[in-house]
Amino acid sequence: MRVRFAPSPTGALHIGGARTALFNWLQARHDGGTLLLRIEDTDTERSTPENVEQILDALRWLELDYDEGPQSQVGNTERHQQVLQQLIADGRVYRSTATGDDVKAYKAEHGADKGFRGEDQGEGAYRLRVPDDGETVVHDLIRGDTTFRHVHLDDPVIARADGRVLYNFAVAIDDLDARITHVIRGEDHLSNTPKQLLVYEALGAEPPVFAHIPLIHGPDGKKLSKRHGAASVQELREAGYLPEAVRNYLALLGWGTDDDTTVMATDELVKRFDVARVQKNPARFDEQKLRWLNGLYIRDLSVEELTKRVEEFTGRDGLGPAVEISREKMQTLHDFWPLAGFIHDGVSAYEEKAVRKWLDDAGRENLRAAREAIAGAGEDAFTVEALDEALRGVVEGRGEKPGKIFQPIRVALSGGTISPGIFETIAVLGRDETLRRIDAALENAGSGPDA
Repeated sequence: MRVRFAPSPTGALHIGGARTALFNWLQARHDGGTLLLRIEDTDTERSTPENVEQILDALRWLELDYDEGPQSQVGNTERHQQVLQQLIADGRVYRSTATGDDVKAYKAEHGADKGFRGEDQGEGAYRLRVPDDGETVVHDLIRGDTTFRHVHLDDPVIARADGRVLYNFAVAIDDLDARITHVIRGEDHLSNTPKQLLVYEALGAEPPVFAHIPLIHGPDGKKLSKRHGAASVQELREAGYLPEAVRNYLALLGWGTDDDTTVMATDELVKRFDVARVQKNPARFDEQKLRWLNGLYIRDLSVEELTKRVEEFTGRDGLGPAVEISREKMQTLHDFWPLAGFIHDGVSAYEEKAVRKWLDDAGRENLRAAREAIAGAGEDAFTVEALDEALRGVVEGRGEKPGKIFQPIRVALSGGTISPGIFETIAVLGRDETLRRIDAALENAGSGPDA
């Protein structure tokens, strides 16, 4: 088996493109085959080195390696021209004059928003002859057979007047030369397939097997875009997702196992993946489900490994103790700093709403009582267990609900109402720093500490 991932370098790698890359990678690894990376860079205005690097960067982060490439489609230009001239000599390709059909073909190839330019698509454009009779059948692993009767097909334009070939011609030649056996790509390419099959037929060549995977929609059923959250691999990385969790989640967009297993390590995905099991219906990308799955992967990491990743993500060192007490509340690496950054950076400001609710007169009295208990806790060892015992004694002694005691402490230590577990936070900060922050909070709230 030889498969390929052939993106156009137009910017950051979209989630849909990443899933296409993943499906090709999984199928190649499952079958012990070869994955080729080809950059379809014939659009020279958009195919910049920076855009190519964005694709390579995304694949590196996803840890999707390839066996051959990256190849450049432009690098095969001489071969494209050889085949074009061969088909002209064989009478399978002819030059046309500019007609309304040429305009339609140009817009279909380049997008309706681009104007028709005679120098690109005008008189003398090259067309592939479609037989008057018969039909072209697309055999698709996912969608079954789709038949296109030749009487309903126009002769497709395969090259501009100046000889520069168009996508549907170039990609067929490239796949043929690379000995690609299976083309796994998005269903938005399905309409191109008859044109490419006609190129293979004109050359007397055996076409690859096609598998067109469904598009990805947002939770609302509309085409995935930025309004649904992260839309590219780079945005997922910046949001703090783990590559192994992203691989797991993307694999389930349109594909699944008989037992509906959700959490699968990459080696399990490789073992079980089969593109023929991909569904026809559009898949739905739900970032909340990805967050949930990513949280499972975070909690499955060792403290040492999670600390390494958080430190790389934040660019900060020495975060181990804070990471250890935060992991149960984290779903992404990005969650760490809003949750526990105060442990290292201190409190620069107090949330007004939190001060009003938890450091009013009653709250300050509860905080003073808690301060006294903390100061006397753990004479032998300042541990979570000793703090738990001391502060729950305050709860019982004052006849308060736990939140009435714990939340004032949390506001004093973090400046707000969000933190890791309160006992664990105090233990990590230590007795002296905890008491210092409580004193500062009491003073900030309008009353000095009861030292």
